[in-house]
Parts: sequence; C-alpha cells; structure tokens
Amino acid sequence: MPGTLNKLQELMVLTMEECGELTQRCSKIIRKFETLKEVTEEQRVLLLEEVGDVQCLINLMIDCKLLTKAEIDARIDTKRDKLKIWSKLIK
Repeated sequence: MPGTLNKLQELMVLTMEECGELTQRCSKIIRKFETLKEVTEEQRVLLLEEVGDVQCLINLMIDCKLLTKAEIDARIDTKRDKLKIWSKLIK
C-alpha cells in the first residue's frame, strides 16, 4: 500500500512532529513572557501537553527497544554536567 509507514518511520515522523509542536509552544511562551513567574496557568498547561506528547514518543522509543532508559539517563547526566558549566539553570 503506497504511503504506508513502517514502525520505525512512523515512530520517527511522530516524534519529529511532536518535537516541532513543543518548539512552537516554547517560542510562543518566549514571545509572551519575560520571566517564569509571568507564565500563565493556561500557557503552562499547553506546555505540559506538548512535553507530555514528546515524552510519550520517547517512552515508545524505549518500548520499541530503539533506546534504553539507562542510555537516556546517562545522556541526561552528561547534559546536566554541561549545563552546570554553560548555563545558569543548574548551580
């Protein structure tokens, strides 16, 4: 059947789409607000929806055994170490 995606393709396309939607939501928040305290509950909930959608696809990558939770956790540790140096987000 033309246009039918296999499992890997569907997982990658859905992940790309959800990441794009999260990117758009982050951009809208940047345009509307200057500080964390200014973010409205409505915008926080919209952000939560997009983050949850992306996390769902990440979890599906784990379920499909494309990645492991241990690999992701190790990468998170690496990124946090970099942020300690280059960002004010982590002290």
